[in-house]
Amino acid sequence: MHHDHAVPAPPASSAAPPPPPTETDPHAGHDMHGMKAMPIPEAAPNDKEGRIGTDLEPGNAPPPPVAGDRAADTYFGPAAMAEAQSALLGEHGGMKFHKVLFNIAEYQARNGRDGYRWDASAWFGGDIDRLALESEGEGNFGEASHHGELQALWSHAVDPYWNLQGGVRQDFGKGPDRTYATIGIEGLAPYWFEVETAAFVSTKGDVLARIKVDVDQRITQKLILQPRLEANIAAQDVPESGIGSGLSNLELGLRLRYELRKEFAPYVGVSWERKFGDTAHYARAAGENASSTSYVAGIRFWF
Repeated sequence: MHHDHAVPAPPASSAAPPPPPTETDPHAGHDMHGMKAMPIPEAAPNDKEGRIGTDLEPGNAPPPPVAGDRAADTYFGPAAMAEAQSALLGEHGGMKFHKVLFNIAEYQARNGRDGYRWDASAWFGGDIDRLALESEGEGNFGEASHHGELQALWSHAVDPYWNLQGGVRQDFGKGPDRTYATIGIEGLAPYWFEVETAAFVSTKGDVLARIKVDVDQRITQKLILQPRLEANIAAQDVPESGIGSGLSNLELGLRLRYELRKEFAPYVGVSWERKFGDTAHYARAAGENASSTSYVAGIRFWF
């Protein structure tokens, strides 16, 4: 049997029912403690299309000024704050660094008398300006250095990868001592080629140039093969130094090192050198060969 049940109507009241919740007032209708809900303001758009933040087109407005008010200024005097600011800049971007690197320090087994060779550099300074020292040379055991040189250079960074260098070079060893003014550029070329170029002008008016290139080919994390090229060029003959005009000599090397540590790596390799033009004639006149091949063993280290 089906029975209909009438539902009694609610008692009449003079109070209006509460409004339904809205998007701008999510707490409306849920005021459990009798507190009035606070509306959440809408973010104001930054342009007419309503875009904000990174949705906006890039502009060319100047950056905001560096903040000059510090809470500590209220409690400390200008002298103390200047000292603190100097220390802060020195520890965050203005620090001084140094490094000494022997890229080549080796024994050379040659046809005839065995010898030695070095190629080293050192620098001290910051990210932009540094004092750099460079030295290279070679010789035979039991004799004075066949050739050696020392350069003192000011190095200035012209971009993140290249440094402009200028200074003096002093030669020593066999032949006359020479002092040169030098200018060059060195840095990191694409594909991680280390490149160094320089031009030299002696106090006698001799003009020379040099380019050195090497690159580390990592076979494993510790085993590294380093091809190396060095070429020397002269603008004129310098008979007393055994140098002829043009391309005077070219050296190609291949060295395989094993990094026991990043700072210490023994290596073995081979080096081939060839003299050209009048430089070759001067070498033959002195009883030397115009070309030679050396088997090398040495240590590459830095600190």
